[in-house]
Amino acid sequence: MNQVTPIERARAAYGGDIPDWVEGLARACAETSQNRVAKRMGVSAALISNVIAGKYPGDMARVEDLYRGAFEAQTVDCPAMGMMPLDECRHWRAKSRKLSNANTRNVTMFRACNRCPINKGGGDGGTDG
Repeated sequence: MNQVTPIERARAAYGGDIPDWVEGLARACAETSQNRVAKRMGVSAALISNVIAGKYPGDMARVEDLYRGAFEAQTVDCPAMGMMPLDECRHWRAKSRKLSNANTRNVTMFRACNRCPINKGGGDGGTDG
């Protein structure tokens, strides 16, 4: 029984319109494993599977940011911390939805993220870092 590779699954799902990052995600899964890719991105293996299969109903831009930060080393210029990986920026943006005063870094990032144009949809701020 021949097993279908992640790249073949992605191409079947997206056809000729496969986004470059989805193809990269599928390649990463083929080179290591879906579980390792998911762990590196901080998401579930099921989410990765659904994205590759073209069935993920959630925020694809979020998944793209996580992929590009973890696997392509894309960075953003954070007003509070300077250059940081795109996936780390996405993590802080998610945490900034609710103030946690557990430490000063959380408070600093809460304020910075809520004022940041990236968080407000003012651009992706990404570089090829």
